Amino acid sequence: MAEAARSIDMIDTAPPFTAEDAARLNARFEGVDSADMLRELLTGELAGRTAVVSSFGAESAVLLHLVAQVDTETPVIFVNTQKMFGETLAYRDELSERLGFVDLRVFRPDPRILAERDKTGLRWSYDPDGCCGIRKVEPLRRALAPFQAWISGRKGFQSGTRTALPRFEIDEGRLKLNPLADWPKERLEAYFHEHDLPRHPLEAQGYLSIGCAPCTSVVKPGEDPRAGRWRGWDKVECGIHGGRTPGPDEEPVF
Repeated sequence: MAEAARSIDMIDTAPPFTAEDAARLNARFEGVDSADMLRELLTGELAGRTAVVSSFGAESAVLLHLVAQVDTETPVIFVNTQKMFGETLAYRDELSERLGFVDLRVFRPDPRILAERDKTGLRWSYDPDGCCGIRKVEPLRRALAPFQAWISGRKGFQSGTRTALPRFEIDEGRLKLNPLADWPKERLEAYFHEHDLPRHPLEAQGYLSIGCAPCTSVVKPGEDPRAGRWRGWDKVECGIHGGRTPGPDEEPVF
């Protein structure tokens, strides 16, 4: 009796989303209000597949409030670089509690990597890109592993590198949503006022973009909102929005 042909299990390694998907969604939601867009996606095709990533910085409350109006069970990822302002950690707890989020996930740098590559804790002072790589990029990759999409709070007006920011893009095979991409500063301020959202305590002191304490300074009148980040360095992004993974012959970012 002839043996039945043996079926071979196949593992689908294709990314869940492609550039074509991002283009389709950009066209589909063009002109649609951000709140309506999030409601449709988080209760529909992206339900259970998406996390919101927040720095709990100066403008973070707007995006978090929008998401909370849809689903407070949406996972919220916060990367604690262990160089954060104490005010940021307190604001994280206050805002998460106030908005009712029930799944706040805090990720920290791998202590083994820190011991090997930032033993003194001073890498930020001579290699800020490398510091961001081990303290932000690597932890976020671990945090995002279970998800196929994530929500970012980036706005197009924040810096020259963010102009023409799309609502949807692909980042390392995941769909990345930028619901506030086209929101001007005035609209953010109006939203804060309308919903009586608490402000980050350092904002009143002139910190308009708030990251790690050693690499964040007060923004001077007339400066770009992100001018206070990595002042004195030719650097305007931490690296979590790089959009690709180094190839096999390249040095990893962390």
